[in-house]
Amino acid sequence: MTTFFARACTALMFASAPAFAADEAMDHAAMGHESMEAMPQGMAMHGMGMAGTLGSYAFTRDGTGTSWQPDTSVHMGLHEMSGDNMYMAHARLNLGYDWQQGPRGGDGAFFSGMIMGSARYGYEAGALTLRAMVSPDPVMGPKGYPLLLAAGESADGVHLLTDRQHPHDLFMELSATYAHTLSKSDSVFLYAGWPGEPAFGPPAFMHRLSIMDSPEAPITHHWLDSTHITFGVVTGGYVHGDWKIEASGFKGREPDESRWDIEPAKFDSASVRLSWNPTEELALQASWAKLTSPEALEPQHDQKRLSASVIYTRPLENGWWSTTLAWGRKQIVGDGPLHAWTLESAVKINEPWTVFVRGEYAENDELNGHGGGVAEVGKASVGAVHDWRVGPHALLGLGALYSRNWVPGFLKSAYGGNPGGAMVFARLLIQ
Repeated sequence: MTTFFARACTALMFASAPAFAADEAMDHAAMGHESMEAMPQGMAMHGMGMAGTLGSYAFTRDGTGTSWQPDTSVHMGLHEMSGDNMYMAHARLNLGYDWQQGPRGGDGAFFSGMIMGSARYGYEAGALTLRAMVSPDPVMGPKGYPLLLAAGESADGVHLLTDRQHPHDLFMELSATYAHTLSKSDSVFLYAGWPGEPAFGPPAFMHRLSIMDSPEAPITHHWLDSTHITFGVVTGGYVHGDWKIEASGFKGREPDESRWDIEPAKFDSASVRLSWNPTEELALQASWAKLTSPEALEPQHDQKRLSASVIYTRPLENGWWSTTLAWGRKQIVGDGPLHAWTLESAVKINEPWTVFVRGEYAENDELNGHGGGVAEVGKASVGAVHDWRVGPHALLGLGALYSRNWVPGFLKSAYGGNPGGAMVFARLLIQ
């Protein structure tokens, strides 16, 4: 049954077009043809024949696109072997209700999440991995859900969307990766996605273990990882042990307000990322990007971005603890830079309970309209979710979170002071 689900999910993803993001692979010669279902989650598979998508490292290191996370990261998903091939499937779906206080707040239901599938075909000197991921986000409509201090998109291609989180596209990734082994510790790889994720920033927020249990998007999204859905990207890289250097050519323009389609590919922007995992519990990265005309409402403006992050993940007796500290800098060519920080952490106390917190700071020039001045804003949120096992590979969870926002003096009247917000949600995990 698990084999059928994994293959069916993967086939469905590729038949409808998109692609996955936090995937893994294995050395089949060492593992044989055994199922991976029963392997403990969060285990770093050193010495057990497990290999990553891009090279000979623990497969739990693989993050979104070609990004890395700590080797000790919890790995979710159903896995099955068929000859020399491996199939993976995973789903995370959230149904929630959101309240945001103040004159610029609001309330409403939202539906978010992802369904993923991947297939790996192993070869003597390398491996080909196909990935797929779709999202139900477009069901929410073009305006998404209320989220104070969020900005960076348009709901109609004409007006700036502020204090709301835009929906992600139906097709979040459709990619292929080929990795070629050079030696025990060295490999080269080529990744292509339409859509896909270029080599910039940490793993995308909905896949970071430190905050993936929260359905609330970060207000620092457009500094750190808004390029995670890019319609046209090619990345080439080199892996040497615990180091990775890679470069991407990709489409700089963010996805438009039509969330159901696949947009034309283009390669007008570039990025470079250096990653280092000095220990099994740490993942560090620094990256640079030059984006051509990323914003539809300001097509004449190009951007330069910088990012650096450190992720720490530690297994616990009955769970895990993961923390991410990330910094981003974006600058419209010719203007001053804008900085953002996020610190997020989650603890899985035991199988039922997970607690998560996040603090953010951003210099935002869009909350008062373009040209309305730079606002230094902050946000803190805390929440928890309780899961019940409803099947061998299914968990049903109920959770809630509370957030507090801080705005500068010239925006206090618009926001009614420093407003709060809250969410309640139910979720389904297939893993």
